[in-house]
Amino acid sequence: MKELAGKVAVVTGAASGIGRALAKRFGAEGMRVVLADVELAALDGVSHELAAAGVKALAVRTDVTSPDSVASLAERTYDAFGAAHVVCNNAGVFAGGLSWEAPLSDFEWVLGVNTFGVLHGIRAFVPRMLASGEPGHILNTASMASFTYGPTSSAYFMSKHATLALSESLALELQMRNARIGVSVICPELVATKIGDSDRNRPLHLKRGDEPASPERDAVENAIKLVTTSQGVPPDTIAERALAAILEDRFYVLAPESDSWRRMCNARLELIRTASNPKLLF
Repeated sequence: MKELAGKVAVVTGAASGIGRALAKRFGAEGMRVVLADVELAALDGVSHELAAAGVKALAVRTDVTSPDSVASLAERTYDAFGAAHVVCNNAGVFAGGLSWEAPLSDFEWVLGVNTFGVLHGIRAFVPRMLASGEPGHILNTASMASFTYGPTSSAYFMSKHATLALSESLALELQMRNARIGVSVICPELVATKIGDSDRNRPLHLKRGDEPASPERDAVENAIKLVTTSQGVPPDTIAERALAAILEDRFYVLAPESDSWRRMCNARLELIRTASNPKLLF
């Protein structure tokens, strides 16, 4: 896409972090913005913030783990604006722990938001976008974790690897259809967001039980909270990268080459190339 002014952007996970930054950036480009999030009070706050800046915005409480909820988001979007040109499947959560100890509810929740949330967005919006024949773009939020691996975070790494693979498949499928819809996948390094506190939005039926926390789970979850707030790049930086990728029709939106995550990615690729056993990358 080369022209965004007057077009419609949809952003999930829009109440905070990268989603909020994307919504603000699209609004600054003159787009109308549909804000989706499960956290209603914070979502309304972003909606009022955009309205105060003169941006036409619609807030829709959405649970991306529910295909019906995302389908309703699409209905509301088209009822209000008649189109969706940029769809950002961005909502994300984190849970840590050892693979054999973490409750299955951790995997169900993390994969439900991080991977199935993206899939539900694709299935709800892409058919409508294809039918319109207008230029469009799908922006999926993955992570540099999509290219790497690590201990005590298997649910998160799984979800981000799957999101990358889904995005790559989607890009090829749209090319096969000669569609006027581009695809980008955001793969950021550590970002200053509240993902370390995402358990606040975990649904009751997927809450952890009374099982004791392992030292490994406590360590990784506390580390995520610390490093995202103390070392994470500003979400606005990621929004700028995303905007550039949309305008350039560029698929991979990666951390800078100088970043440690890129070095870990390259180290993993070398292990694969040489068929070597996994080892710690950091």
